[in-house]
Amino acid sequence: MIFVNSELPTVKTQLFINGSWQDGANKETKAVKNPATGEIVAEIAQASESDVTAAIEAANKAFPDWRGIELKTRVDLLERVASLLEEKADRLARIMTIEQGKPLKEAKAEILTGAANFRFNAEEARRVYGETIPAPNKRIFLVKKEPIGVVAAITPWNFPMGMATRKLAPALAAGNTVILKPSGETPLSALALFEIFEEAGFPNGVVNLVMGKSSEIGDVLTKSDKVRKLTFTGSTAVGQALYQESGETLKKISLELGGHAPFIVFSDADVEAAATGLVAAKFRNNGQVCVSPNRIFVAKEIEQEFTDLVVKKVKQLQVGNGLKDGVDAGPLIREDAIGKIDQQLEDALAKGAELLVGGKRLSGQDFDQGFFYQPTVLNGVTREMKIFHQETFGPVIPIISFVSDDEVVKLANDSEFGLASYFYTQNLARVEEISNALEYGMVGVNEISISNPETPFGGVKHSGFGRENGHFGIEEYLNIKFVAIKYRE
Repeated sequence: MIFVNSELPTVKTQLFINGSWQDGANKETKAVKNPATGEIVAEIAQASESDVTAAIEAANKAFPDWRGIELKTRVDLLERVASLLEEKADRLARIMTIEQGKPLKEAKAEILTGAANFRFNAEEARRVYGETIPAPNKRIFLVKKEPIGVVAAITPWNFPMGMATRKLAPALAAGNTVILKPSGETPLSALALFEIFEEAGFPNGVVNLVMGKSSEIGDVLTKSDKVRKLTFTGSTAVGQALYQESGETLKKISLELGGHAPFIVFSDADVEAAATGLVAAKFRNNGQVCVSPNRIFVAKEIEQEFTDLVVKKVKQLQVGNGLKDGVDAGPLIREDAIGKIDQQLEDALAKGAELLVGGKRLSGQDFDQGFFYQPTVLNGVTREMKIFHQETFGPVIPIISFVSDDEVVKLANDSEFGLASYFYTQNLARVEEISNALEYGMVGVNEISISNPETPFGGVKHSGFGRENGHFGIEEYLNIKFVAIKYRE
């Protein structure tokens, strides 16, 4: 199949199973739309149950040879993927922007982060160390780390390359074979990645790509005993369902789920740095980020100064088609995202919040066919409002004032989620106290960049469990084996 949109680079649109591109057994396809224009840009093959089963069989058959392959060969293949991602970054960024909407500069940064994921894990593959434990009575105790087997990865639409590379790179580095199921809204980046796997020369069956209805594919993956690990990034509700469904086959599972990040600005903070950090973090991918700041707590003493500065910066943001130069924020992914924001704002305003800027869908020639929303700032938000408790996947900054450290910690922890959190202060004692008190898997102190190939990424509570990135990430794809050896007498 070929694209109907001349702006989009040509890329495969079929499933990739056992080293070959193929249509689904049912010959069904699904349209992929550009969220900035509403235009259909591709028709993508959809997998049937038999296709998913074939992918599992291919991965299972390929596993023994892949786990036993010369380590240098595996490392070289991972390095080759990293190099190809870097080499093709501009093309891949364009594909991502057209299917997902984010500005080209953000898309390219995501591609390069994906390359860094593969390069880091290529190095980590050399550092999967075992242990020798001191043992008495003429015995040797060994601890070995071994690949799990077939790994199924299910990824979301908001970071279509970043999430795929963050899961597949450590899984492959550890010696597992993989099956990727990307979001149906943004499959083109995954397809482009699998073109790279093919070009790099991965053996048949080691990497497999299936696309289709999430419930049907997920059902096959969770019920298969041959799939020994499931990794998922997405909503808490879907993660809970996958966790429950995987129980019958006792899979190893890792879940990176919803977030509702607090962003705290203490009275001694560098106000300019905090405002700059907030706007950059909030409007990255137009707020469609699991670690996006969603509840902004500002000390009463500096509330007016900070709010005025944030509003000024927000008014300077340029919203538009991500392919255009100078755009800071693109469209939302689909229509219902706008509906959710409108509902939250309506509720907040009815309960006393003040709208400082934005608050409406963008209209006009450049916006009418897409899903664009004005960058928005609310003040006077309280815990009685929906926006305080519900994750906002969009360009809204809700400001909440606080008086004491104890108060703001209690408010920040008043959430079922526990993924990311941020605070700004220049008090070293407060850094220690607040970072300990926040019930989150990640804490940024005077810093918004909390996702790196070298550092652990993940949450607690209803934000899931397991970690990605760093040496912690590859451990999620390994089993521990103990070997006890007794000398002959």
